[in-house]
Amino acid sequence: MTKVTEKPFAPSCERNQQVIFDVLNSIIRTDDKHILELGSGTGQHAVFMAPQLPNVTWHTSELLENHQGIKQWLAESDAQNIKPPLHYQAGSTAFPGVDADFVPDVVMTVNTLHIMSWACVQTLIKDLGQHLKAGARVLIYGPFNYDGEFTSDSNADFDIWLKNKDALSGIRDFEAVCELMQAEQIKLLKDVTMPANNRCLVFNKC
Repeated sequence: MTKVTEKPFAPSCERNQQVIFDVLNSIIRTDDKHILELGSGTGQHAVFMAPQLPNVTWHTSELLENHQGIKQWLAESDAQNIKPPLHYQAGSTAFPGVDADFVPDVVMTVNTLHIMSWACVQTLIKDLGQHLKAGARVLIYGPFNYDGEFTSDSNADFDIWLKNKDALSGIRDFEAVCELMQAEQIKLLKDVTMPANNRCLVFNKC
C-alpha cells in the first residue's frame, strides 16, 4: 500500500505570498512566457501566483525529496499553467530548462540563499549567468545583511539559528550577492523593503 503523506504547509508562504507577488507582477512584461521558480518549497507560492498570471507557464523546481509535497498542492489547484517540479540542486544538477525545452523570462527564488552554502550560492549565480537570456529578470526574496551588519536583532537571532542547523548556511551580504551577479552581467534593478526585515532584490540580465 502506498503511504499517503500529509500535504506540507508553510505559514511563512501564507504571510509573504501577496507582497512577493506584488513585486513579481510589477516586473512581468506582456511578452513573457515562462517563469522559473527555484526552490519551490511546498508549492504554495506557485498555486497562489500562477493563476494570477494566466499568460505565462510557471515551472516549479526543488530537491527530489520535496517533489511529492509540491505535486499535492498542484493536484488541488485549478491552475492550468503550472508545471510539475523539476529537479535542481545548485552544483549537482543541470540548470532547469536546459533539457526541458524552455528558457525562463523570469526566475524567482524565495528564502533560499540563506539555507544554501555560500559555494552553492556562487554556483547558482553562475548558472543564472550562463543560462539566462538578455532581458531576463531575477527576483530574490529573503533577509540580507548590509555593510556586513544585520538589519535587525531578529535577523541576527535567525542567523544563529541557521548556523546551529547548518554551519554553512546564514544570511548573505547584499553587496557580495550583487558583486557575483554583476560578474555574470546581471545588474540590480531595485531593492524593495519587505515586511519582517526581508528584501526583494530584482535583477536584469544584460
